[in-house]
Amino acid sequence: MKTIENFILGLDGQQKAIVSFFHERLTNYHDLRGKISYNIPVYYRKSWVCYLNPIKKNGIELAFTKGYLLSNDQNLLQMKNRKYVAGIDLYEIQEIPERSIDEIIQEALIIDQM
Repeated sequence: MKTIENFILGLDGQQKAIVSFFHERLTNYHDLRGKISYNIPVYYRKSWVCYLNPIKKNGIELAFTKGYLLSNDQNLLQMKNRKYVAGIDLYEIQEIPERSIDEIIQEALIIDQM
């Protein structure tokens, strides 16, 4: 069974840095459990909260499985013609809006408890 750590080792450059950053933050700071599902890291408590998906141009999408329920007050989430999932495309670790993303994660965790 593939682990998230092995998944991270298979990445390069900014993708590796971004996934490492969020894996640490989601599991330690936000107390989510992570596992590999559909060949990508998925994070959950009661149900799936979010996942990290490699995208073109060496980016990572931080996607929220119940994104349609999130307020998107930060105006960062994109639905991309999806009905339920909303995400944020990230390409540079230095450009991660940490505070805004933490707000989105907190809102997603509240929804997960419902």
